[in-house]
Amino acid sequence: MRVLIPVPDHDFDVTEVAVPWRLLTDAGHQVVFATEHAGTVPAADPRLLSGVLFGQLGAEPDARRCYDELTRTNEFADTRAWSELDINAFDGLILPGGHAPGMRQYLGSDVLQQQVAAFWALDRPVGAICHGVLVLARTADAATGRSVLAGRRTTCLPKYMERTAYLTTAWRLGRYYRTYPAYVEDEVKAALSTPATSFDRGPRVLMSRGSATDDTHAFVVQDRNYLSARWPGDAYLFGRRFIGLLEEPVR
Repeated sequence: MRVLIPVPDHDFDVTEVAVPWRLLTDAGHQVVFATEHAGTVPAADPRLLSGVLFGQLGAEPDARRCYDELTRTNEFADTRAWSELDINAFDGLILPGGHAPGMRQYLGSDVLQQQVAAFWALDRPVGAICHGVLVLARTADAATGRSVLAGRRTTCLPKYMERTAYLTTAWRLGRYYRTYPAYVEDEVKAALSTPATSFDRGPRVLMSRGSATDDTHAFVVQDRNYLSARWPGDAYLFGRRFIGLLEEPVR
């Protein structure tokens, strides 16, 4: 099956792109990357590869290895343009996150939101992780004019995580961890019809992550054909559950 992963030109999260790509590819699925302009070779947030602060807070070694493998593939260089996508040609859509300034190109694109709305209407598997949930929160349903998430259950980057990362690093990195003035959780909850019952923050964690072999600390929310996750620490579980949606779609 063919899975679409749109990304900005730069600054996307290493783990949230590379781990799902690796799992999907290993399972025999084809991944197609799309950027604003066709042929752009995208690049992840470099701080996550080298370490955000004093070599810490970056992507885990296994995720960095997956990203290194990804950058050597033809599909990573042969990107499609958001505006030229034939949405009907894809079986699944994954919306990764990232918090650095370059993400605004992707998170705020009207063109991308129109394509996402068209894919959402097909009722095929859609996955979003961390800031990627903002794309859905900002995407309007053609029939109702409200966010496509209005009637769905979801999670996203929790406010306590975003706030903690910002307060810990602001003295050195400024607003690196604050992509927008509003917290991701606040904007996502504002898009929901019943945020008190439809938003699930998940267990409270700061450093413990899921891994390739252990989902103890990972968390995702599934609502029919829609799957969401909080942060890079959920990426392995997110990828595996998304493959499950592709191969055994919800009826």
